[in-house]
Amino acid sequence: MEIKNCPCEGKYLDKMVQPAILIILTEANLHGYKIVQRLAETPMFNGDEPDPAGVYRCLKAMEKRGLIVSCWDISRTGPAKRFYRITEGGKECLRRWIETLEEYHRIIGMLLSEAKKVTTPRPVIKHDL
Repeated sequence: MEIKNCPCEGKYLDKMVQPAILIILTEANLHGYKIVQRLAETPMFNGDEPDPAGVYRCLKAMEKRGLIVSCWDISRTGPAKRFYRITEGGKECLRRWIETLEEYHRIIGMLLSEAKKVTTPRPVIKHDL
């Protein structure tokens, strides 16, 4: 049985990228690659760099929904960079994420408890005849 790259490894938490980006952008306005670097530092990625193309797709979708806005910074030397910042709508979304994550936490705790019950070896009871 091949377990490598299985969701059971916990490396693919796609839904968690959005709240992680929102948290990062509450701390500072950043360009895309810096967001990718900061995501890699989160416990969710544990030092592994997320797929940059996936992060940029997420940023684009978040901008379309009004959670973040971006602008080009051409004032620095070197190539222009697109900087992102969180909007009031993004802050409200993050507040909702808190409620959702708390519910996930509760449900995951129950799921974990059930999984432990069914995978823990039960003692063998011998009956004398």
